[in-house]
Amino acid sequence: MMEREFPWGSDKRYNDYSAYFRKRFEGRVQKISLDAGFTCPNRDGSRGTGGCTYCNNRSFNPDYCRMEENIAAQIVKGITFFSAKYPTMRYLAYFQAYSNTYAPVEVLRRFYEEALSHPEVIGLVIATRPDCLCDEVLDLLSEYAERCYVSIELGVESFREETLLQINRGHTAQESIAAIHRISERKFDNCVHLILGLPGENDADFIEQASIISKLPVQSIKLHQLQLHRGTKMAVDYHFDPSAFNLFSVDQYADLVVRYLEHLSSEIIVQRFVSSAPSGLVVGPNWGLKNYEFVAKVEKLLMERDTWQGRLI
Repeated sequence: MMEREFPWGSDKRYNDYSAYFRKRFEGRVQKISLDAGFTCPNRDGSRGTGGCTYCNNRSFNPDYCRMEENIAAQIVKGITFFSAKYPTMRYLAYFQAYSNTYAPVEVLRRFYEEALSHPEVIGLVIATRPDCLCDEVLDLLSEYAERCYVSIELGVESFREETLLQINRGHTAQESIAAIHRISERKFDNCVHLILGLPGENDADFIEQASIISKLPVQSIKLHQLQLHRGTKMAVDYHFDPSAFNLFSVDQYADLVVRYLEHLSSEIIVQRFVSSAPSGLVVGPNWGLKNYEFVAKVEKLLMERDTWQGRLI
């Protein structure tokens, strides 16, 4: 099979984030996950209570990321963790846990400044929700974008209104679309998080999601397979009615990712395909694969089918 160059400028069959990251930064750059102790509007009662039914923040917070320590201390621990292998590495402060724009602007500024005060931190990555991005917050982040790298990671998860209600997401698909447009008008990167396999959704919904995203000003996406975690309402629901869930096998999900990519705009960068929680937190599915091993499966399938991102658009 002849090699070819795809619209994103490489022979890889999808628009890979690592290639973008290497072009964007000189030298090695690593995100350091931080917990600033924020909450969410669907936890504190302003939009709802209980949080999203699938959410357990312990599933993605690394050991060095603990809110009982201040931001500066978490950054030092994170740098210590990574710098042993790569002494010249630089870092992005990744405010990851819960909604990291959900506070008064003066509070946000204090946290962001504390992170940027470390000389090896060269930018901010802010995870948040579509309903936590008022103009004042966007203005603040635009101010930072004038002096350092800034990226917003937006938890959208689904564009199906019934699904958003069922998982107690607390915002609508239209709010997600509006937030994506507002972010795209600013001078920073954006990334949209999406979950494949939520209860009530089917194959047609997943492919439609790719089509919807392709028509929006989205720079990059993170895909997550549905993975049930202990301590969540969704795990309890699964215990009482497993038939309401369709948890993917590795091969089923790899097939879905390939078909999703075929309907995804070639201009959208793919940051990742899967999420992996500590095995002790996982109810299912637990594939026992590293992320790079799953990526290899997707790349092999793309090659075998002689297909690529955006082929069916």
